[in-house]
Amino acid sequence: MSQTDFTTLNINNALLENLESLNYLTMTPIQAQSLPLMLEGRDVIAQGKTGSGKTAAFGLGLLSKLDAKSFSVQSLVLCPTRELADQVATEIRRIARGIGNVKVLTLCGGSPFGPQIGSLEHGAHIVVGTPGRIQEHLKKSSLNLDNLTTFVLDEADRMLDMGFQPALDAITEYVPASRQTLLFSATFPKQIQAIAKRIMREPVVVKVEGTHDDTSIKQHFYKVNDDERIIALRLLLLHYRPDSTLIFCNTKRDTQQVADALRNYGFSVLALHGDLDQKDRDQTLIRFANKSASILVGTDVAARGLDIDSLDAVINYHISPDSEIHLHRIGRTGRAGNKGIACSLFSDKESYKMAVLEEYLEQTIEPEQLPPSSTLENPVFKPVMATLRIEGGKKQKVRAGDILGALTADNAISGKQVGKIHLHDNWSYVAVDRAIAQTALKKLTQGKLKGRTFRVRQVKA
Repeated sequence: MSQTDFTTLNINNALLENLESLNYLTMTPIQAQSLPLMLEGRDVIAQGKTGSGKTAAFGLGLLSKLDAKSFSVQSLVLCPTRELADQVATEIRRIARGIGNVKVLTLCGGSPFGPQIGSLEHGAHIVVGTPGRIQEHLKKSSLNLDNLTTFVLDEADRMLDMGFQPALDAITEYVPASRQTLLFSATFPKQIQAIAKRIMREPVVVKVEGTHDDTSIKQHFYKVNDDERIIALRLLLLHYRPDSTLIFCNTKRDTQQVADALRNYGFSVLALHGDLDQKDRDQTLIRFANKSASILVGTDVAARGLDIDSLDAVINYHISPDSEIHLHRIGRTGRAGNKGIACSLFSDKESYKMAVLEEYLEQTIEPEQLPPSSTLENPVFKPVMATLRIEGGKKQKVRAGDILGALTADNAISGKQVGKIHLHDNWSYVAVDRAIAQTALKKLTQGKLKGRTFRVRQVKA
Protein backbone atom coordinates (compact mmCIF):
# COMPACT_ATOMS: atom_id res chain seq x y z
CA MET A 1 0.00 0.00 0.00
CA SER A 2 1.37 3.40 -1.01
CA GLN A 3 1.75 6.17 1.56
CA THR A 4 -0.32 8.37 -0.78
CA ASP A 5 -3.35 6.04 -0.78
CA PHE A 6 -6.45 7.57 0.79
CA THR A 7 -6.91 4.28 2.66
CA THR A 8 -3.91 5.18 4.86
CA LEU A 9 -5.94 8.04 6.37
CA ASN A 10 -8.04 7.80 9.50
CA ILE A 11 -11.38 8.56 7.81
CA ASN A 12 -14.59 6.55 7.83
CA ASN A 13 -15.38 3.82 5.30
CA ALA A 14 -18.31 5.70 3.77
CA LEU A 15 -16.01 8.53 2.71
CA LEU A 16 -13.36 6.09 1.44
CA GLU A 17 -15.87 4.10 -0.63
CA ASN A 18 -17.21 7.29 -2.20
CA LEU A 19 -13.67 8.48 -3.00
CA GLU A 20 -13.06 5.19 -4.82
CA SER A 21 -16.28 5.65 -6.83
CA LEU A 22 -15.03 9.12 -7.82
CA ASN A 23 -11.71 7.52 -8.88
CA TYR A 24 -9.85 9.41 -6.14
CA LEU A 25 -7.34 6.66 -5.39
CA THR A 26 -4.10 8.41 -4.47
CA MET A 27 -3.54 11.77 -2.82
CA THR A 28 -2.02 14.75 -4.59
CA PRO A 29 1.08 16.23 -2.90
CA ILE A 30 -0.91 18.93 -1.10
CA GLN A 31 -3.42 16.34 0.13
CA ALA A 32 -0.72 13.94 1.31
CA GLN A 33 1.04 16.67 3.26
CA SER A 34 -1.96 18.49 4.73
CA LEU A 35 -4.68 15.88 5.35
CA PRO A 36 -2.96 13.92 8.15
CA LEU A 37 -2.38 17.22 9.98
CA MET A 38 -6.00 18.31 9.48
CA LEU A 39 -7.26 14.97 10.78
CA GLU A 40 -5.15 15.49 13.90
CA GLY A 41 -7.01 18.76 14.44
CA ARG A 42 -4.03 21.01 13.70
CA ASP A 43 -4.34 24.47 12.16
CA VAL A 44 -2.80 24.30 8.68
CA ILE A 45 -1.49 26.87 6.20
CA ALA A 46 -1.28 25.21 2.79
CA GLN A 47 0.32 26.92 -0.20
CA GLY A 48 -0.46 25.45 -3.58
CA LYS A 49 -1.69 26.52 -7.00
CA THR A 50 -5.21 26.12 -8.36
CA GLY A 51 -5.78 22.53 -9.50
CA SER A 52 -3.58 21.03 -6.78
CA GLY A 53 -6.46 19.21 -5.07
CA LYS A 54 -6.82 21.61 -2.15
CA THR A 55 -10.65 21.58 -2.18
CA ALA A 56 -10.75 17.83 -1.70
CA ALA A 57 -8.11 18.21 1.01
CA PHE A 58 -10.04 20.57 3.25
CA GLY A 59 -13.36 18.99 2.17
CA LEU A 60 -12.25 15.63 3.56
CA GLY A 61 -10.83 17.35 6.63
CA LEU A 62 -14.10 19.01 7.58
CA LEU A 63 -16.33 16.09 6.56
CA SER A 64 -14.32 13.62 8.64
CA LYS A 65 -15.53 15.24 11.87
CA LEU A 66 -18.97 16.41 10.75
CA ASP A 67 -22.02 15.29 12.74
CA ALA A 68 -24.73 14.84 10.10
CA LYS A 69 -27.42 14.40 12.78
CA SER A 70 -26.81 17.90 14.13
CA PHE A 71 -28.39 20.53 11.85
CA SER A 72 -26.10 23.37 12.86
CA VAL A 73 -23.38 25.11 10.86
CA GLN A 74 -20.22 23.15 11.67
CA SER A 75 -17.94 24.40 8.87
CA LEU A 76 -17.53 27.76 7.15
CA VAL A 77 -15.53 28.10 3.93
CA LEU A 78 -14.76 31.62 2.68
CA CYS A 79 -13.91 32.17 -1.00
CA PRO A 80 -13.00 35.36 -2.91
CA THR A 81 -15.57 34.95 -5.69
CA ARG A 82 -19.01 33.48 -6.25
CA GLU A 83 -17.67 31.20 -9.01
CA LEU A 84 -15.08 29.65 -6.72
CA ALA A 85 -17.66 29.28 -3.93
CA ASP A 86 -19.95 27.39 -6.33
CA GLN A 87 -17.08 25.11 -7.40
CA VAL A 88 -16.08 24.42 -3.79
CA ALA A 89 -19.66 23.67 -2.72
CA THR A 90 -20.14 21.30 -5.67
CA GLU A 91 -16.91 19.42 -4.86
CA ILE A 92 -17.78 19.08 -1.16
CA ARG A 93 -21.22 17.71 -2.08
CA ARG A 94 -19.57 15.12 -4.35
CA ILE A 95 -17.19 14.01 -1.61
CA ALA A 96 -19.99 13.94 0.99
CA ARG A 97 -22.29 11.64 -1.03
CA GLY A 98 -21.19 8.60 0.95
CA ILE A 99 -22.30 10.13 4.24
CA GLY A 100 -25.79 11.17 3.12
CA ASN A 101 -28.04 14.00 4.32
CA VAL A 102 -25.18 16.51 4.39
CA LYS A 103 -26.49 19.96 3.52
CA VAL A 104 -24.02 22.36 1.90
CA LEU A 105 -25.32 25.92 1.47
CA THR A 106 -23.78 28.62 -0.73
CA LEU A 107 -24.13 32.24 0.46
CA CYS A 108 -22.79 34.78 -2.03
CA GLY A 109 -23.53 38.29 -3.20
CA GLY A 110 -25.39 38.67 -6.48
CA SER A 111 -28.21 36.41 -5.22
CA PRO A 112 -31.38 37.51 -3.38
CA PHE A 113 -30.95 37.75 0.39
CA GLY A 114 -34.42 36.47 1.39
CA PRO A 115 -34.20 32.93 -0.04
CA GLN A 116 -30.79 32.53 1.64
CA ILE A 117 -32.36 33.34 5.02
CA GLY A 118 -35.05 30.74 4.31
CA SER A 119 -32.41 28.11 3.48
CA LEU A 120 -30.53 28.88 6.70
CA GLU A 121 -33.73 28.48 8.71
CA HIS A 122 -34.05 24.93 7.34
CA GLY A 123 -30.55 24.16 8.65
CA ALA A 124 -27.16 23.56 7.08
CA HIS A 125 -24.02 21.65 8.03
CA ILE A 126 -21.52 23.48 5.82
CA VAL A 127 -21.68 27.06 4.55
CA VAL A 128 -19.55 28.19 1.60
CA GLY A 129 -19.62 31.88 0.75
CA THR A 130 -17.99 35.19 -0.03
CA PRO A 131 -16.86 37.44 2.85
CA GLY A 132 -19.23 40.33 2.12
CA ARG A 133 -22.40 38.23 2.09
CA ILE A 134 -21.33 36.11 5.09
CA GLN A 135 -20.70 39.29 7.07
CA GLU A 136 -24.19 40.57 6.13
CA HIS A 137 -25.84 37.38 7.43
CA LEU A 138 -23.86 37.54 10.66
CA LYS A 139 -24.89 41.16 11.25
CA LYS A 140 -28.55 40.26 10.69
CA SER A 141 -28.21 37.19 12.95
CA SER A 142 -29.51 34.94 10.15
CA LEU A 143 -26.26 32.92 10.35
CA ASN A 144 -25.20 31.36 13.64
CA LEU A 145 -21.65 30.08 14.03
CA ASP A 146 -21.79 29.03 17.70
CA ASN A 147 -21.28 25.35 16.81
CA LEU A 148 -18.56 25.92 14.21
CA THR A 149 -15.64 23.49 14.38
CA THR A 150 -13.79 24.26 11.12
CA PHE A 151 -13.04 27.65 9.54
CA VAL A 152 -11.52 27.60 6.04
CA LEU A 153 -10.05 30.53 4.10
CA ASP A 154 -9.68 29.45 0.47
CA GLU A 155 -7.47 31.55 -1.83
CA ALA A 156 -6.82 33.90 1.05
CA ASP A 157 -4.34 36.00 -0.94
CA ARG A 158 -7.05 36.93 -3.48
CA MET A 159 -9.50 37.83 -0.72
CA LEU A 160 -6.97 40.32 0.62
CA ASP A 161 -6.25 41.62 -2.91
CA MET A 162 -9.96 42.23 -3.35
CA GLY A 163 -10.19 44.32 -0.18
CA PHE A 164 -11.89 41.76 2.08
CA GLN A 165 -9.54 42.27 5.03
CA PRO A 166 -12.13 44.22 7.13
CA ALA A 167 -14.82 41.61 6.39
CA LEU A 168 -12.46 38.75 7.36
CA ASP A 169 -11.62 40.47 10.64
CA ALA A 170 -15.32 41.05 11.37
CA ILE A 171 -16.29 37.44 10.57
CA THR A 172 -13.52 36.08 12.80
CA GLU A 173 -15.16 37.82 15.77
CA TYR A 174 -18.20 35.52 15.36
CA VAL A 175 -16.18 32.30 15.10
CA PRO A 176 -15.62 30.21 18.29
CA ALA A 177 -12.07 30.42 19.60
CA SER A 178 -11.83 26.62 19.85
CA ARG A 179 -12.29 26.01 16.10
CA GLN A 180 -9.77 24.54 13.67
CA THR A 181 -8.56 27.06 11.06
CA LEU A 182 -7.33 26.04 7.60
CA LEU A 183 -5.81 28.64 5.28
CA PHE A 184 -5.15 27.96 1.60
CA SER A 185 -3.29 30.38 -0.63
CA ALA A 186 -1.46 30.26 -3.96
CA THR A 187 1.00 32.90 -2.75
CA PHE A 188 2.21 33.82 0.73
CA PRO A 189 2.66 37.61 1.01
CA LYS A 190 3.25 39.40 4.32
CA GLN A 191 -0.47 40.17 4.66
CA ILE A 192 -1.21 36.44 4.77
CA GLN A 193 1.46 35.92 7.40
CA ALA A 194 -0.10 38.71 9.47
CA ILE A 195 -3.64 37.37 9.28
CA ALA A 196 -2.43 33.84 10.07
CA LYS A 197 -0.71 35.13 13.18
CA ARG A 198 -3.94 36.78 14.34
CA ILE A 199 -6.46 34.00 13.73
CA MET A 200 -4.52 30.71 13.89
CA ARG A 201 -3.05 28.61 16.70
CA GLU A 202 0.45 27.24 16.07
CA PRO A 203 -0.26 26.53 12.39
CA VAL A 204 1.77 23.99 10.44
CA VAL A 205 2.91 25.31 7.05
CA VAL A 206 2.63 22.99 4.05
CA LYS A 207 4.05 24.18 0.74
CA VAL A 208 3.74 22.39 -2.58
CA GLU A 209 5.93 23.89 -5.27
CA GLY A 210 4.16 24.75 -8.50
CA THR A 211 6.69 23.74 -11.09
CA HIS A 212 6.11 24.00 -14.83
CA ASP A 213 8.64 22.50 -17.18
CA ASP A 214 9.04 23.02 -20.90
CA THR A 215 7.37 19.68 -21.66
CA SER A 216 3.92 21.03 -20.74
CA ILE A 217 4.32 24.82 -20.92
CA LYS A 218 6.60 26.65 -23.29
CA GLN A 219 7.45 30.18 -22.10
CA HIS A 220 8.20 32.95 -24.60
CA PHE A 221 9.33 36.48 -23.72
CA TYR A 222 9.17 39.45 -26.09
CA LYS A 223 10.71 42.87 -25.55
CA VAL A 224 8.51 45.69 -26.90
CA ASN A 225 8.04 49.43 -26.70
CA ASP A 226 4.95 50.39 -24.71
CA ASP A 227 3.21 51.79 -27.78
CA GLU A 228 3.74 48.48 -29.62
CA ARG A 229 2.00 46.18 -27.15
CA ILE A 230 -1.31 45.88 -29.02
CA ILE A 231 0.51 45.16 -32.29
CA ALA A 232 2.64 42.53 -30.51
CA LEU A 233 -0.51 41.01 -29.04
CA ARG A 234 -2.15 40.77 -32.46
CA LEU A 235 0.98 39.19 -33.94
CA LEU A 236 1.06 36.50 -31.26
CA LEU A 237 -2.66 35.73 -31.54
CA LEU A 238 -2.55 35.54 -35.34
CA HIS A 239 0.63 33.44 -35.27
CA TYR A 240 -0.38 30.86 -32.65
CA ARG A 241 -4.17 31.02 -33.33
CA PRO A 242 -5.15 29.40 -30.00
CA ASP A 243 -8.77 28.33 -29.43
CA SER A 244 -8.70 29.74 -25.88
CA THR A 245 -6.40 32.54 -24.68
CA LEU A 246 -6.32 34.26 -21.30
CA ILE A 247 -4.62 37.68 -21.39
CA PHE A 248 -3.53 39.12 -18.05
CA CYS A 249 -3.40 42.86 -17.41
CA ASN A 250 -2.32 44.54 -14.18
CA THR A 251 -5.19 47.07 -14.02
CA LYS A 252 -8.92 47.24 -14.79
CA ARG A 253 -8.30 50.14 -17.15
CA ASP A 254 -5.78 48.18 -19.24
CA THR A 255 -8.15 45.20 -19.27
CA GLN A 256 -10.97 47.15 -20.88
CA GLN A 257 -8.69 49.03 -23.28
CA VAL A 258 -7.02 45.83 -24.52
CA ALA A 259 -10.37 44.07 -24.97
CA ASP A 260 -11.82 47.05 -26.86
CA ALA A 261 -8.77 47.30 -29.12
CA LEU A 262 -8.80 43.60 -30.01
CA ARG A 263 -12.55 43.70 -30.65
CA ASN A 264 -12.02 46.58 -33.06
CA TYR A 265 -9.64 44.35 -35.01
CA GLY A 266 -12.31 41.65 -35.29
CA PHE A 267 -11.26 39.25 -32.51
CA SER A 268 -13.83 37.43 -30.38
CA VAL A 269 -12.87 38.88 -27.02
CA LEU A 270 -14.41 39.45 -23.59
CA ALA A 271 -13.24 41.57 -20.64
CA LEU A 272 -13.38 40.39 -17.03
CA HIS A 273 -12.95 42.96 -14.28
CA GLY A 274 -14.50 44.14 -11.03
CA ASP A 275 -16.93 46.60 -12.65
CA LEU A 276 -19.05 43.83 -14.20
CA ASP A 277 -22.30 42.98 -12.42
CA GLN A 278 -22.82 39.34 -11.47
CA LYS A 279 -25.12 38.53 -14.41
CA ASP A 280 -22.60 39.85 -16.97
CA ARG A 281 -19.73 38.15 -15.17
CA ASP A 282 -21.56 34.80 -15.21
CA GLN A 283 -22.30 35.11 -18.92
CA THR A 284 -18.71 36.13 -19.70
CA LEU A 285 -17.25 33.13 -17.88
CA ILE A 286 -19.74 30.73 -19.46
CA ARG A 287 -18.95 31.95 -23.00
CA PHE A 288 -15.21 31.64 -22.45
CA ALA A 289 -15.43 28.25 -20.78
CA ASN A 290 -17.63 26.80 -23.53
CA LYS A 291 -15.32 28.16 -26.28
CA SER A 292 -17.83 30.54 -27.85
CA ALA A 293 -15.40 33.39 -27.13
CA SER A 294 -11.74 32.91 -28.04
CA ILE A 295 -10.08 35.48 -25.79
CA LEU A 296 -10.63 36.60 -22.21
CA VAL A 297 -8.78 39.69 -20.91
CA GLY A 298 -8.71 40.05 -17.13
CA THR A 299 -6.85 41.09 -14.02
CA ASP A 300 -5.38 38.54 -11.61
CA VAL A 301 -8.15 39.21 -9.08
CA ALA A 302 -11.00 38.94 -11.59
CA ALA A 303 -9.61 35.78 -13.20
CA ARG A 304 -9.15 33.89 -9.92
CA GLY A 305 -11.35 30.85 -9.54
CA LEU A 306 -11.88 30.28 -13.26
CA ASP A 307 -12.97 26.72 -14.00
CA ILE A 308 -11.57 26.20 -17.50
CA ASP A 309 -10.95 22.62 -18.68
CA SER A 310 -8.27 23.43 -21.23
CA LEU A 311 -6.53 26.70 -21.94
CA ASP A 312 -4.25 26.84 -24.97
CA ALA A 313 -2.37 30.04 -24.20
CA VAL A 314 -1.70 32.64 -21.52
CA ILE A 315 -0.37 36.05 -22.50
CA ASN A 316 1.00 38.54 -19.98
CA TYR A 317 0.28 41.97 -21.43
CA HIS A 318 2.47 43.36 -18.64
CA ILE A 319 4.83 41.48 -16.35
CA SER A 320 3.29 40.89 -12.94
CA PRO A 321 5.03 42.75 -10.11
CA ASP A 322 4.97 39.48 -8.15
CA SER A 323 6.97 36.51 -9.47
CA GLU A 324 4.72 34.02 -7.69
CA ILE A 325 1.73 35.54 -9.48
CA HIS A 326 3.59 35.11 -12.79
CA LEU A 327 3.98 31.40 -12.08
CA HIS A 328 0.33 31.15 -11.07
CA ARG A 329 -0.74 32.88 -14.31
CA ILE A 330 1.18 30.60 -16.66
CA GLY A 331 0.11 27.54 -14.65
CA ARG A 332 -3.40 27.96 -16.03
CA THR A 333 -2.29 26.44 -19.34
CA GLY A 334 -0.63 23.09 -19.99
CA ARG A 335 -2.82 21.24 -17.47
CA ALA A 336 -3.83 17.61 -17.29
CA GLY A 337 -1.16 16.50 -19.75
CA ASN A 338 -2.08 19.11 -22.35
CA LYS A 339 0.46 21.36 -24.06
CA GLY A 340 0.33 25.10 -23.47
CA ILE A 341 2.17 28.28 -24.35
CA ALA A 342 2.84 31.29 -22.15
CA CYS A 343 3.88 34.58 -23.79
CA SER A 344 5.03 37.64 -21.85
CA LEU A 345 5.53 41.18 -23.13
CA PHE A 346 7.93 43.52 -21.36
CA SER A 347 9.54 46.90 -21.95
CA ASP A 348 12.67 48.66 -20.68
CA LYS A 349 10.57 50.09 -17.84
CA GLU A 350 10.02 46.54 -16.56
CA SER A 351 13.70 45.57 -16.46
CA TYR A 352 13.64 45.39 -12.66
CA LYS A 353 10.65 43.01 -12.71
CA MET A 354 12.45 40.88 -15.26
CA ALA A 355 15.57 40.68 -13.10
CA VAL A 356 13.47 39.55 -10.12
CA LEU A 357 11.65 37.02 -12.30
CA GLU A 358 14.94 35.60 -13.63
CA GLU A 359 16.13 35.07 -10.08
CA TYR A 360 12.83 33.47 -9.08
CA LEU A 361 12.76 31.12 -12.10
CA GLU A 362 16.50 30.45 -11.74
CA GLN A 363 17.05 30.94 -15.44
CA THR A 364 18.30 33.56 -17.87
CA ILE A 365 15.47 35.04 -19.89
CA GLU A 366 16.32 35.51 -23.56
CA PRO A 367 13.77 37.64 -25.45
CA GLU A 368 12.60 36.24 -28.77
CA GLN A 369 11.73 37.90 -32.04
CA LEU A 370 8.05 38.59 -32.59
CA PRO A 371 6.41 36.96 -35.63
CA PRO A 372 6.96 38.98 -38.84
CA SER A 373 4.69 41.97 -39.45
CA SER A 374 3.21 40.16 -42.46
CA THR A 375 1.40 37.96 -39.89
CA LEU A 376 -1.03 40.85 -39.42
CA GLU A 377 -2.41 40.02 -42.85
CA ASN A 378 -3.62 36.62 -41.62
CA PRO A 379 -7.41 36.39 -41.22
CA VAL A 380 -8.80 36.79 -37.70
CA PHE A 381 -9.95 33.42 -36.37
CA LYS A 382 -13.44 32.83 -34.97
CA PRO A 383 -14.39 30.71 -31.95
CA VAL A 384 -15.42 27.12 -32.65
CA MET A 385 -18.67 27.38 -30.68
CA ALA A 386 -21.64 29.72 -30.30
CA THR A 387 -23.81 30.23 -27.18
CA LEU A 388 -27.61 30.14 -27.12
CA ARG A 389 -29.50 31.54 -24.14
CA ILE A 390 -32.84 29.94 -23.24
CA GLU A 391 -35.22 31.94 -21.01
CA GLY A 392 -36.02 28.92 -18.86
CA GLY A 393 -34.06 27.13 -16.17
CA LYS A 394 -34.21 25.02 -13.02
CA LYS A 395 -37.35 26.71 -11.68
CA GLN A 396 -39.13 25.86 -14.92
CA LYS A 397 -37.94 22.23 -14.48
CA VAL A 398 -35.67 22.47 -17.52
CA ARG A 399 -32.88 19.88 -17.44
CA ALA A 400 -29.72 19.48 -19.52
CA GLY A 401 -31.19 16.30 -21.02
CA ASP A 402 -34.25 18.21 -22.20
CA ILE A 403 -32.09 20.71 -24.09
CA LEU A 404 -29.86 18.03 -25.61
CA GLY A 405 -32.90 15.99 -26.61
CA ALA A 406 -34.61 18.95 -28.28
CA LEU A 407 -31.48 19.73 -30.31
CA THR A 408 -30.81 16.16 -31.47
CA ALA A 409 -34.42 14.96 -31.86
CA ASP A 410 -34.47 14.40 -35.64
CA ASN A 411 -30.72 13.76 -36.05
CA ALA A 412 -30.21 17.04 -37.94
CA ILE A 413 -27.80 17.94 -35.12
CA SER A 414 -25.54 15.31 -33.55
CA GLY A 415 -24.68 15.12 -29.88
CA LYS A 416 -21.04 15.86 -30.76
CA GLN A 417 -22.11 19.29 -32.07
CA VAL A 418 -23.56 20.24 -28.68
CA GLY A 419 -21.15 21.57 -26.07
CA LYS A 420 -21.51 22.59 -22.45
CA ILE A 421 -24.95 23.22 -20.96
CA HIS A 422 -25.24 25.58 -17.95
CA LEU A 423 -28.50 25.69 -15.98
CA HIS A 424 -29.49 28.65 -13.80
CA ASP A 425 -32.70 29.30 -11.90
CA ASN A 426 -34.57 31.10 -14.68
CA TRP A 427 -32.39 30.70 -17.78
CA SER A 428 -29.97 28.28 -19.40
CA TYR A 429 -27.02 28.43 -21.78
CA VAL A 430 -26.04 25.83 -24.36
CA ALA A 431 -22.96 25.85 -26.60
CA VAL A 432 -23.27 24.50 -30.15
CA ASP A 433 -20.89 24.28 -33.10
CA ARG A 434 -20.79 27.70 -34.73
CA ALA A 435 -21.63 26.17 -38.13
CA ILE A 436 -25.03 24.93 -36.93
CA ALA A 437 -25.90 27.81 -34.59
CA GLN A 438 -28.82 29.07 -36.70
CA THR A 439 -30.21 25.55 -37.12
CA ALA A 440 -30.01 25.01 -33.36
CA LEU A 441 -31.62 28.39 -32.67
CA LYS A 442 -34.53 27.55 -35.00
CA LYS A 443 -35.05 24.12 -33.42
CA LEU A 444 -35.17 25.50 -29.87
CA THR A 445 -37.32 28.49 -30.83
CA GLN A 446 -39.91 26.49 -32.75
CA GLY A 447 -39.77 23.35 -30.62
CA LYS A 448 -40.80 22.75 -27.03
CA LEU A 449 -39.02 22.07 -23.74
CA LYS A 450 -41.11 20.52 -20.99
CA GLY A 451 -44.12 21.06 -23.23
CA ARG A 452 -43.48 24.79 -23.33
CA THR A 453 -42.03 27.25 -25.81
CA PHE A 454 -39.22 29.41 -24.43
CA ARG A 455 -37.61 32.51 -25.88
CA VAL A 456 -34.15 31.68 -27.24
CA ARG A 457 -31.44 33.97 -28.62
CA GLN A 458 -27.79 33.75 -29.64
CA VAL A 459 -25.46 35.56 -27.25
CA LYS A 460 -23.14 37.89 -29.12
CA ALA A 461 -20.43 40.32 -28.03
